[in-house]
Amino acid sequence: MSTSIADERRLLSADEYEPVVRSHYPALNELNREELTGLVRWLRERRAKFRGQVERRRRAQRGKAEPRAAAAAESSERGVAAKKQVFARALKRANARLDRVLADEKRATMGARMAEALARKRAARVHHPATGRRARTGAQPIENPKGADIVPGSAVGSISQATRVAQARRDNKGE
Repeated sequence: MSTSIADERRLLSADEYEPVVRSHYPALNELNREELTGLVRWLRERRAKFRGQVERRRRAQRGKAEPRAAAAAESSERGVAAKKQVFARALKRANARLDRVLADEKRATMGARMAEALARKRAARVHHPATGRRARTGAQPIENPKGADIVPGSAVGSISQATRVAQARRDNKGE
């Protein structure tokens, strides 16, 4: 379930709300890498702070830890959890944008390096070694010692014809 900007404004104080507003999309796309990194760091710290408060309150409710006096006087657990969710969503948006910025930078760097490599390859002198004083004959074929069992073309049909003739002789012998 998403939280509207009006709900975020209501949940957060003015100094907390200003960075969260920068994590929404029209403003998020205008941030450079350093500002985006700083925003992500700040949002992560805030989310961790409120996550810790929620965990401490839940431990106190279960009886695992002593409740803090300051925590009891503060806002309800639901409000603290809602603040944590606001910071978590803002962090998710900022992280996604930072990932896209880093991917674009990586793609640009790789493209530049590939262009430099192609330029170096095209500028390199082509290496064609000299043949020497005499031309070489190249690789010499090795004769197969077994030889090829190739039937000459004139003997292709003679075997089957000889079989037919022999069969005809056997058939005519009995007459």
